[in-house]
Amino acid sequence: MPLIHIYACIILTYRIKRMMKMEGFKALLNRLRYKHLLMISMLGKHRNLHQAADAMYMSQPAATRMLSEIEKGFGCQLFERTARGMNPTPVGEMLIDFADNALTRLDRCAEEVYRYQLGERGQLTVGSIVGAAPDLVASAIIEMKRQRPRLQVRLMGETSDQLMELLEQGKVDLAIARYANAIQHNQFDFEPLGNETLVTVVRAGHPLCSGSLPTLETLLDEWPWILQPMQTPARQALEKQFETEGLVSPRDIIECSSIFAALQLVQKSDALMVMAETVLRDHLGAGLIERLPISLGRALSPFGILVRKDTLYAEPVNQFRELLRNASRQLS
Repeated sequence: MPLIHIYACIILTYRIKRMMKMEGFKALLNRLRYKHLLMISMLGKHRNLHQAADAMYMSQPAATRMLSEIEKGFGCQLFERTARGMNPTPVGEMLIDFADNALTRLDRCAEEVYRYQLGERGQLTVGSIVGAAPDLVASAIIEMKRQRPRLQVRLMGETSDQLMELLEQGKVDLAIARYANAIQHNQFDFEPLGNETLVTVVRAGHPLCSGSLPTLETLLDEWPWILQPMQTPARQALEKQFETEGLVSPRDIIECSSIFAALQLVQKSDALMVMAETVLRDHLGAGLIERLPISLGRALSPFGILVRKDTLYAEPVNQFRELLRNASRQLS
């Protein structure tokens, strides 16, 4: 999520808490209904009143009246009407984020209630960086399913920056990741669990595997590299190390956020790739790739459990957090 949107969400939350002390705003919240949130969300998605009305199965005049009612309640314009559609104002942008997050949580709640009615035991959605998934997260999920066989567990493997966005949107219950930027400590609580060891690998039979290895400066200048996107903590740690050692970034880079694609690329090219050792373990053991004696990513910060601040979580989330702590102690 862009930094300006993060600031906007924090400001909106502060304003809502402050305004809730006012009797007029309490009355507004009492009148703000699900359909109003859906209207704001649909306009944010389509930027077109006619398309938003169709998505809500209502006429355009009715949609116009509803939007007017919402804007009157908030006492300000939320969307600018132009020939090309509806452009949200700054307040409109904040309310779109608010409506999207509220609707996501309502949908999750409705799904959990439905599963309880079917005799199930709810669900748990976990987001994890790939480096923590093979050992730490996998063992915690296996133990969780042993204790709660009817619990539906969803695991989403993404980079830390992507997981922070999913966590902020309420699309994951907790994340095993790192802060992607400094301001996120205001939004999320963090509990460290461990760290990844980044290794540099090449395909089996690569020319660099025989003979003496060139200097890191030569490798950065003369060989292609496969790296994670710049917004990821792992890539930022690499760039920080290059800066500290007075080196420039590789000249020939393939940026790849997909682990599967990156593994295919490194096996079919002469590129060097930097990735967590836990992710590469099976490929290294099978002899598909080889490890180079290079130490990179030393500035990489620990990963851990990230949850939204001031949020009351269901019992399965708290149980899973304890299982992660136990797994971390056993692996350390």
